[in-house]
Amino acid sequence: QVQLVESGGGSSVQAGGSLRLACAAFGATYSTNCMGWFRQAPGKEREAVAAIDSDGSIRYKDSVKGRFTISQDNAKNTLYLQMNTLKPDDTAMYYCAIAKYGGLWNDYRTYNNWGQGTQVTVSS
Repeated sequence: QVQLVESGGGSSVQAGGSLRLACAAFGATYSTNCMGWFRQAPGKEREAVAAIDSDGSIRYKDSVKGRFTISQDNAKNTLYLQMNTLKPDDTAMYYCAIAKYGGLWNDYRTYNNWGQGTQVTVSS
């Protein structure tokens, strides 16, 4: 079983600021098809933020394009999300997830393993 552990959130940041989230994978690993970041704000559905496929293809939610960057370090089994020019609307719990098989990158049902989440709070 793969365990995903997110870090980098937890403290409030002002609008316009930056944060870098990390997601480390532990335990037995398998060949992944896709790795992604999701977020969920109170009272809202979980939404996909960004994902990176095994072939290196990257996708972003429209509202974060140009501000967020997803990347991975395979040697460290770690996925990152660099978030710049943060807005109050970015406030949410952020989760990383990995998918063993193919599917829609922005559909949470594609993903097999999830982290516990890390809170991102952006103040205005």
